[in-house]
Amino acid sequence: MEQIEKSKVYAEKGLLEKVKLCLSRNPLPSPTDRKKFDHDFAISTSFHGVHNIVRNRSKIRKVIWLVVVLGSVSLLVWQIYSRLVNYFTWPITTSIEVQYVEKMEFPAVTFCNLNRFQTDAVAKFSVIFFLWHVVSKVLHREEISANSTGSKEAVDFVKSHQNFSIAEFIKNNGFYLNSSTLLDCDFFGMPCGPKDFAHVFTEYGNCFTFNNGETIQAKKKVSVSGRGLSLLFNIGQEEFTDNPALGFLDAGIIFAIHSPKKVPQLDGLGLSTPAGMHARVTMRQVKTVHQEYPWGECNPNIKLQNFSSYSTSGCLKECKAQHIKKRCGCLPFLLPGNGIECDLQKYYNCVSPMLDHIEFKELCTVGTHNSSCPVSCEETEYPATISYSSFPSKKALKYLSKKLNKSQKYIRENLVNIEINYSDLNYKITQQQKAVSVPELLADVGGQLGLFCGASIITIIEIIEYIFTNFCWICIFFLVKIPEMTQWTPPPQNHLGNKNRIEEC
Repeated sequence: MEQIEKSKVYAEKGLLEKVKLCLSRNPLPSPTDRKKFDHDFAISTSFHGVHNIVRNRSKIRKVIWLVVVLGSVSLLVWQIYSRLVNYFTWPITTSIEVQYVEKMEFPAVTFCNLNRFQTDAVAKFSVIFFLWHVVSKVLHREEISANSTGSKEAVDFVKSHQNFSIAEFIKNNGFYLNSSTLLDCDFFGMPCGPKDFAHVFTEYGNCFTFNNGETIQAKKKVSVSGRGLSLLFNIGQEEFTDNPALGFLDAGIIFAIHSPKKVPQLDGLGLSTPAGMHARVTMRQVKTVHQEYPWGECNPNIKLQNFSSYSTSGCLKECKAQHIKKRCGCLPFLLPGNGIECDLQKYYNCVSPMLDHIEFKELCTVGTHNSSCPVSCEETEYPATISYSSFPSKKALKYLSKKLNKSQKYIRENLVNIEINYSDLNYKITQQQKAVSVPELLADVGGQLGLFCGASIITIIEIIEYIFTNFCWICIFFLVKIPEMTQWTPPPQNHLGNKNRIEEC
């Protein structure tokens, strides 16, 4: 260790000696030469106004030019400071542009029955309402009271049915899509059917997505506004039921229009169509582009494992899935990912408390750039306008009653007609842009330099060269000249003592 420390000391001394040797080769200029160097810089620099201070013999003019130069430099510093402060507030501007196209991609549409379960299955398992209410907590923040109706019955059911799969139960006994529930389907004049829909689980149980990005190979596009997707559903109020105590009081179809690459969001974004109505939906396509941090809140580097494109809803589901899988060793079927499906016992003992823990600790947050799931950098939305008319008419009622072999009352209470189309073949782009870019900042600073001082990059280099030269002379003075001066010592005191003694003699 001592040898290492000594070698470091020798290395430092050797470096210092090399610096001293290099500086000693350059002689220190005399005061006259330094004054001449300062004078030559003042009269030759491209920094306007300095040469007027030096050349003028009149003291009054020198003072005036000195005030002018100092005032200009002060204004320059203030202007550059304000420009830098403005730039580092990361300002943005928002531009809106409407683009017209010949063909537009049709969005995905997810349909659900407001009555989620088959009546026969619910008669055998009445506890299914409460079980599904507990399971759907993974999608939304809900409080489950220990004293709520059916909780004791649910706990007893969970204990006696260890291998009960609620996912299989909902899939087999929930709303289904076939020729008896989807009576008619037409897309841009071409017939469609249940095979064109993909099954998906939502808070409404079994739902079905038309034009799903994973199942439809060729993207469906429309080339004429006013035409699109037309559907006729039979909701089967007698065949399907729900629990009014949980807030499900309506009968009809709820649907959400979304991008084929996004997860459907029915809570707050779903459009409802009651039974016995014809809903005409006209939509527009709106694309929004957000800036990345620090100008905006998005993060382009975040990628999702189970979705082809990023969305806050998909990210939030993946975040919950990761925490639950790590803590409980299983994965709720409503969340994406590969893993063992959580049984009902796991939902009660682990998943539900873990969801409360995630909410309390804010492990999965949405919105800002430093949250778990910031806003997406680019998203497509489909704002829609919906209008209703009574369906069917009296004449159509007789026709459908005869065609379907159902009573007119049944048709009024169970049929739902939905049309979805574009209002115009155009889409609106709302884009955030940087209000001040780096080239614009440099141009602005350069303009201020030229306006107040007539300076440029070459002027700045001249000043840097002048400062560097003076800095080298200071280093020579402190590292070479001062040590040489301190090495001189006065004559010893004993010589003076001997001299005094001789004089006394």
